[in-house]
Amino acid sequence: MSLATARHILVDTEEQCNDLKQQIKDGADFAELAQTHSNCPSGKSGGDLGQFGPGMMVPEFDKVVFSADVGSVEGPVKTQFGYHLLEVTSRS
Repeated sequence: MSLATARHILVDTEEQCNDLKQQIKDGADFAELAQTHSNCPSGKSGGDLGQFGPGMMVPEFDKVVFSADVGSVEGPVKTQFGYHLLEVTSRS
């Protein structure tokens, strides 16, 4: 089974998600933005979700986390919780 580690930032609007993505492209630190802006408790640890396998997260997450390039920042990804920026940190 494949396993991945990822981190994310959860916000309420697509607009805010796109703004944060641009800040990351411009050199802002993903973890710092997660600590400041993320609505998820994982924000406190820089958005780190730890290691997980397929089916352990919502389907929208799985689709991105198990297909995107490691190290790329993907999003906005809309789920029932809001809008996410996702970064796959490793996959095996």
